[in-house]
Amino acid sequence: MILGVDEALRFALQLHEAGSLAEAETLYRRILAVVPENLNALHFLGLLCHQQNRKDEAAGLIQRIIALDPQNADAHNNLGNVLEGLGKGLEAEVCYRQAIALHPGHGPAHNNLGVVLMAQGRVADAVEAYRRAVVLAPDSADFHYNLGNALRRSGDLEEAVVVYRKAVALKPEHVGARRGLARTLLWAGRFDEAAAVYDEWLRVDPGNPVVLYLRAACLGQGAPDRAPDAYVEHVFDDMAENFDAHLLDHLDYRAPTLLCNALAEAFPPPAATLDILDGGCGTGLCAPLLRPYARRLIGVDLSAGMLARAAARKAYDDLVKAELTGFLRGHAEAYDVIASADTLCYFGDLAPIVQAAAVALKAEGVLAFTLEDVGDGGPGYRLQPHGRYAHARGYVEDTLTAAGLVLHSLASVVLRKEGGQPVTGHLVVAKKRRETY
Repeated sequence: MILGVDEALRFALQLHEAGSLAEAETLYRRILAVVPENLNALHFLGLLCHQQNRKDEAAGLIQRIIALDPQNADAHNNLGNVLEGLGKGLEAEVCYRQAIALHPGHGPAHNNLGVVLMAQGRVADAVEAYRRAVVLAPDSADFHYNLGNALRRSGDLEEAVVVYRKAVALKPEHVGARRGLARTLLWAGRFDEAAAVYDEWLRVDPGNPVVLYLRAACLGQGAPDRAPDAYVEHVFDDMAENFDAHLLDHLDYRAPTLLCNALAEAFPPPAATLDILDGGCGTGLCAPLLRPYARRLIGVDLSAGMLARAAARKAYDDLVKAELTGFLRGHAEAYDVIASADTLCYFGDLAPIVQAAAVALKAEGVLAFTLEDVGDGGPGYRLQPHGRYAHARGYVEDTLTAAGLVLHSLASVVLRKEGGQPVTGHLVVAKKRRETY
């Protein structure tokens, strides 16, 4: 049976929607072999390539559409999306602006323009782009959510609260909007309202461990001994794509540099002789600093999104998706160094993780990590409203001693900025005793 072009395209779309991507691609390409200028086949094949992360191929196909139809605003917008995914934000911005010039009422192009402007740190311009998107698509929860994020970043917490509430009203299952609303209320010191957001969220999604944890952090009661794995995975998978830019460009993040400088003081000059574990490696910000010392460098993290970013650095010998305490317990006397930047702040009770690290260290091995400071007169540790634990100096010292580790140094440092204010923490380096008989 021979299909006409229109029938073949409909069949290809059915295959595409059913998830039979290889078969759909074959049919799209057969259509284009017969009719190379078929815009629909080019469009859907480009979408398929984009879905499969074949972004360069997708860009080429969309550029063919633009060559055939230069006034196609959707194609310019789609090309912007692909270029943004390739990390070419400035080129994506040009595409979005071209789409808007061709079609000023193109809501998605205004929204996408806001995304790349935010990534460039042009927050005021991003706010204006998102405002226009919301005007053009007032029923879009996602556009309201993005505007709320930009307003929060700009410091306009009051309007951000209003916009987040609108996003939640439009789409009650929108996790990002609920989380953004609660976070903004916390930043504004409106703790009772933030708790009410979590209570309402639990009515929509009863028993959600992430929400229960955040509610405990907000209220300061009922806190677990550490953050649930589901919370850590969710938060860092969500942040992975823009994690480095956000921390380094907007928060003056210093923990990796501080940590590795402290290790440099504890070791001879780098000679690629040490077995090193980057515990809670995230996107691998510590990797370039640790690599010169490492014979073997292993990264461990709970977030698949973070590990994908870390893999792109090509600095690790292996990357493992695992909960850190369990991983350490399974690798006795395996490491000369365990480094952990801004990871143990998701543990309240440090005893299990520090004891596991002691097991995983070789004799005279070094454990180095950062924590947030609970402040003078505080308890041993406390879960803070933003979802991280802070620890007291004396508690840290006692925990290290109980695990058989000897404190080498414990310095007070500024880890980053948050809300424009410095976040003070502890920079800790400890050594494992060599057993004597």
